[in-house]
Amino acid sequence: METVISCRRVALSPNQIFYPSSGDRYPLNKQWANRTTSVAIPIAGQGTGGGVLDKPVIEKTTPGRQSEFDLRKSKKMSPPYRVLLHNDNYNKREYVVQVLMKVIPGMTVDNAVNIMQEAHYNGLSVVIICGQADAEEHCMQLRGNGLLSSIEPASGGC
Repeated sequence: METVISCRRVALSPNQIFYPSSGDRYPLNKQWANRTTSVAIPIAGQGTGGGVLDKPVIEKTTPGRQSEFDLRKSKKMSPPYRVLLHNDNYNKREYVVQVLMKVIPGMTVDNAVNIMQEAHYNGLSVVIICGQADAEEHCMQLRGNGLLSSIEPASGGC
């Protein structure tokens, strides 16, 4: 596609624009003062890359195909592990609740009390089920605060 640019006073060719005569400060004003000419300037070239951006390609995925941009599928899911709290005769119940709320993200007072009481009466309670790396970290933090804790693979559903 070409566009014609017409100037009434001065019409310039590409050579005059890019290679002006040296020495004269305004050579084109004197030379072309009373002439009218049309110049054709190509706006978009033939084929690809002629100065026009191509339409972006949006990748559509089918249910059986994984997109390269889908981060959820690209992450490997580690097998779930249970973090277990064991009963001990050394820590007070209030302290156990405080530590559970401090160590486990999103732990509410009600959940912490229920976990503490289950460990107190049954000797063992499941604190959280999560990936192996997170389970090891939670277990170490519970131990670091003086509680007895362990992890085990979560077999089956929950």
